[in-house]
Amino acid sequence: MISNQILQNTLDGLSSISGAALSVMDPEGKVAASTADLSVCSHPAAEFAKSPADSQEISGYQYFKIYDEQSLEYVLVVGGSGEEKYIVGRMVAFQIQSLLVAYKERFDKDNYIKNLLLDNLLLIDIYSRSKKLHIQTEVPRVVFVIECAKGKDNNLLDLTKTAISSSKDFVTAVDEKNVIVVKELASMDASKEIGKTIKALSDFYHKEGVKGLRIAYGTVVPEIKEVSRSYKEARMAADVGRIFFEDREVVAYSQLGIGRLIYQLPIPLCKMYIEEIFGTKSPDDFDEETITTIQKFFENNLNVSETSRQLFIHRNTLVYRLDKLQKSTGLDLRAFEDAITFKIALMVVNYMKCIEENDYR
Repeated sequence: MISNQILQNTLDGLSSISGAALSVMDPEGKVAASTADLSVCSHPAAEFAKSPADSQEISGYQYFKIYDEQSLEYVLVVGGSGEEKYIVGRMVAFQIQSLLVAYKERFDKDNYIKNLLLDNLLLIDIYSRSKKLHIQTEVPRVVFVIECAKGKDNNLLDLTKTAISSSKDFVTAVDEKNVIVVKELASMDASKEIGKTIKALSDFYHKEGVKGLRIAYGTVVPEIKEVSRSYKEARMAADVGRIFFEDREVVAYSQLGIGRLIYQLPIPLCKMYIEEIFGTKSPDDFDEETITTIQKFFENNLNVSETSRQLFIHRNTLVYRLDKLQKSTGLDLRAFEDAITFKIALMVVNYMKCIEENDYR
């Protein structure tokens, strides 16, 4: 159904052109929008709605029925003098009828895209409904999942609809946490196009004051039936980014690395792995100084000199800390294999902590 505000704007425009007094009422005679006080027509409009006629003149006013498919949606009342009010009425009724079709199609498209993303459609339904809604099926598309990492932004959906102006793209939401963009691409090799889209969105959001933004996206798919796969990949990228790459504003499914593997591990297996590495201890038991030392050591690719310089400590002090860590864990971070084992273990611990604190799965 069209909103009353849209109806009012339409009637105001058409009334200013034609000079006629216009009113749109529901089948019970309740006014939805009007350019003049035509409340005297409410009872006749309700009676007209019950009649078999599609148009009728009653007491100097012209009445028209407006249908949504086979269902009577509105009664249009046209006031004024002369025979022109019948022609004006037909034009206004046609305009409102066209609005009904357009808004219904847009609503149907949104529902269709939501069901497509959630895998709620059979293959035959995907193609039949695509044809009915005039949506191309064999063009490359990619799905973006956009969220505010620092909390929900109630305007994010409306802002995204403003930013994505192409009629070939779809903007929707399947939950309250994020916004989804299904974007049509020029070709399968569309990394530059995706990059431009992300930059345009990011610049727009920042201009509008949206903070803590994260944009995740899946891989490019060649057909509409595979859009749900790109959506699932984008959702995973958003979750993995939230857990392992908190500082990243853009997260691609194709660049998740080992984070993607860890994210798919069952929690019992993760706990078993941590027990094998740390025994009864946990990385959470490390003091802040040790954690900072480990993180900085990894950031500098196991370079002792550079790490000690950035931590503003003597090289021997860093060596002492690493030796102390080796005694407590059995892992020497200066050895590549031990460093990899330790790094993965920290990621696994972080993953388990996030899963326990948040419902990501």
